[in-house]
Amino acid sequence: MANKFHHKNRRWREWVGDKSFNPMKLLTFPGLGRKLKRLVPVLMLVSFVAVLVVDGLKPAIAQLPRQEIRGVWMTNNDFNVLRDRVKVRDAVKHLQRLNFNTIYPVVWNSGYAMYPSATAQGAGIQPFITRGLEGQDILADLINHAHRQGLLVIPWFEFGFMAPPTSELALNHPEWLTQKRNGSETSISAAGEVVWLNPFHPQVQQFITNLVLEVVTQYDADGIQFDDHMSLPHEFGYDKYTVALYTQETKNNPPANPNDSAWVKWRADKITAFMVRLNQAVKARKPNSIFSVSPNYYDFAYKFHLQDWLAWIRQNIVDELIVQVYRPDFQSFVANIGRSEIQEAQQKIPTGIGIMAGLRNNPVPMPQIKAQVRATQERGLGVAFFYYESLWDVAPETVAERQEGFKRLFPYPVVRAKI
Repeated sequence: MANKFHHKNRRWREWVGDKSFNPMKLLTFPGLGRKLKRLVPVLMLVSFVAVLVVDGLKPAIAQLPRQEIRGVWMTNNDFNVLRDRVKVRDAVKHLQRLNFNTIYPVVWNSGYAMYPSATAQGAGIQPFITRGLEGQDILADLINHAHRQGLLVIPWFEFGFMAPPTSELALNHPEWLTQKRNGSETSISAAGEVVWLNPFHPQVQQFITNLVLEVVTQYDADGIQFDDHMSLPHEFGYDKYTVALYTQETKNNPPANPNDSAWVKWRADKITAFMVRLNQAVKARKPNSIFSVSPNYYDFAYKFHLQDWLAWIRQNIVDELIVQVYRPDFQSFVANIGRSEIQEAQQKIPTGIGIMAGLRNNPVPMPQIKAQVRATQERGLGVAFFYYESLWDVAPETVAERQEGFKRLFPYPVVRAKI
């Protein structure tokens, strides 16, 4: 409704402001033309006031209702649902009844593809194929049920360049790994101890690209999503390949300080260049595929993970942005969703905020979720919840209370427009 009002107001402004407008040409009743002409200044004043009112509402209605993101991630923790056709069908129907419109199912986690992948098996990293209880293709089954209910499905490359050190990926391809200046190849993340694929290595880039194109071409998915792990912790990049490449291009050795601004920028720009090529490859195969990213807030993403996602948006390779803001403190949450880079993105593409719905060992109460969702909605931002199981199965409230709470957050349906 708000968008319609804004559109009509714009048309009214254009009509009133047209200097070529002559009421005598439109009216055939004698005398009415002169009377209407005298009313034009009054009508212009009314229009001006309406413009001020509508312009004042712009931040709150910028994306509503057509492009509002109402999403949920489905993780490995949701595997008991994903592998069961009946549970998938019921889950999708329930999300549709609660007016969700987007699902982000994991397809790349812990160095393994969560779908039948010829790329993974060809690289010698996947001795098994993930299938459902009836032998079904889990991703295809989810997409089928979701599309029947009018929901988008955007598969999610959760681990990006990250992998466990014990995975076949790390063990069979040690030349693909990067390292810190002290020679260490591991870091500690929310997933535990991990290694990092070298995002500057052409074989790594080709491997990731092949995985992505498999999903894009083999499934009727609506897009592809990359999160904060499509990056590299700033301590890394001191492997032999990257050192040689940097030396060749700059005639200098990499700085000992991993925070050196030029060294940070060089590596971040390399990742950006890869993402541009990846976007081009995806669009060449499926032009209408949504290229989605879900990073951390910009300062952290760039300085500590070399992920210059704002440059990606400015280079027009991102179709959707969801910024992860997993903070229980409401004031901190509000401060982060109001950042200027989020406002900039919001002017160009559908933009949302990733909200923590809970973890198995740390359930989140519904009042916190409600307050955070309302804050995003007031700013014209969409939301995506991490993750499905914690919406109501892992929560301090009863299932009925949680589901009623989400129903109140989204009282009317919003069908997302495909690009």
